[in-house]
Amino acid sequence: MDTQSSHQGLLEGIRVLDLTRVLAGPYCTMVLGDLGADVIKMEEPTKGDDTRQWGPPFVKNGLSAYFISANRNKRSMTLNLRTRPGLEVLRDLIRNSDVLVENFKTGTLERMGLDYAELQRLRPDLIYCTITGFGNTGPYKDLPGYDFITQALGGLMSISGAEDGEPMRVGVAIVDILAGQNACNAILAALFARERQKIGQRIDISLLDSQLAALTYVASNYLITGQPPKRYGNAHPNIVPYQAFKAKDGYVAFAAGNDLQWVRFCKEIAREDWITDPRFATNPQRVTNRKVLIPLLDELFLTKTTQEWLKICESATIPAAPINSVDKALEHVQALAREMVVDAILSGGEQVKMLASPLKISNLSGQFRYPPPLLGQHTSEILSEVLGYSQGQISSLKEQSVT
Repeated sequence: MDTQSSHQGLLEGIRVLDLTRVLAGPYCTMVLGDLGADVIKMEEPTKGDDTRQWGPPFVKNGLSAYFISANRNKRSMTLNLRTRPGLEVLRDLIRNSDVLVENFKTGTLERMGLDYAELQRLRPDLIYCTITGFGNTGPYKDLPGYDFITQALGGLMSISGAEDGEPMRVGVAIVDILAGQNACNAILAALFARERQKIGQRIDISLLDSQLAALTYVASNYLITGQPPKRYGNAHPNIVPYQAFKAKDGYVAFAAGNDLQWVRFCKEIAREDWITDPRFATNPQRVTNRKVLIPLLDELFLTKTTQEWLKICESATIPAAPINSVDKALEHVQALAREMVVDAILSGGEQVKMLASPLKISNLSGQFRYPPPLLGQHTSEILSEVLGYSQGQISSLKEQSVT
C-alpha cells in the first residue's frame, strides 16, 4: 500500500512531540499519527527506544517486530537531553508543537527545568500528557510502571486463569494498550476543547488507573456485594452459559447472552426440558446453579465436533466461534475483509506485513503515511523543516553528539 499518502488526515496540522518509549506512550502517539498528526519521535542517540532491541524477530533493516508494532506514522529524531544544547533544541520543539507526550519517571522533565509552568510559558496552549505507572500523586508516584506488575497489583491477574490454577496475566500487555488509548482519548478531547477555549491542558494518565477502570463490572460486583471476585477461567461471573466448551476435536467459545438465546439453543438440541427446569429457566437461576448445568453441557459438547457445534449455533442464532490461534485469526475471512493486515514498505525497500489501524473513518484514507522509522532517520529533516535550523547548525549539533 502507499506509504507516503498525500491525503490529509483528521489531525492534519497538529504536531505531537513524542518523548515516550516501549508501548503505552508509543501506542498513544501511533494512533494520533494514524489520524494524521505529525508525530516526532524523540530518541536517545545510538540507543533509541528500548523496544528496538526487543527481539528476535528482526527484519532486514534491523527493526524489531515489537518496535514495528507501535511506531508507524512517526518521524524519528535523536537528541541528547543530557546536554545544554539538546535541552535548547527540545525547548524550540516544544514551542513548535501542539501536544507533548512523555512517559518518563515522575518529575524527570521538572528536573530538566521543564515543569508545567515553564511548558506553559514556552507554549501557552500546549497539551501536555504524562503516562506513568501510578500517576503524579499518591505514595507510589515515583515508582516505575510495568504492565505485568500493574496486572498483578491491580487485581487483573486474580480474575484471569483457570478456577483452580495460578493467577494469570493477559497474553498481551493489555494495561499498556489501555493506558495508551486513554491517553489518546484525553488528548483528542483536549484538542477539541482548545479549539473552543484556546487553552492547553495537563493530562495525567497512569497504568494502574487504566487497569482498575477496566475491571468495570467485575469491580462493580465487588463494590455492590463486598465479595472479592473469583477466577472463572473462560466463564463469566454474571452470565451462564458463557464460556469455552471442549468438543470432539477442539474448543468452542459459546455465548448464550440472554434467555431467548438459551431457549433457541435448547430447542435446537431437543432439550426443551431445560427451558422449563426451574434451575435453568432464567439467567439468574443458571448463574446460581452453574455447578449443575456446566457439567451437563461439558458432557453434551463432547458428543460433536467443533464444526458440528458451530452449525448448530448458527442455526439457533447463538454467538459461537472456534478458538483460533493467532495465525488463523489474522487470516480469517472477516479480518481480511476489514483489511486488518496490510503490506508495507520499510526503509530499505523490504516489504513486510503489519497490523492496520482499527479506526475506520469515512474521511480518513491512506492512514499508512510513514513506515516505522530507523533511529534518527528524520533528525536533519525536522531540524530544518520544523525549526528552521541552517545546515551549519545541524552539522554542529551532530559534531557535538547532541543529535
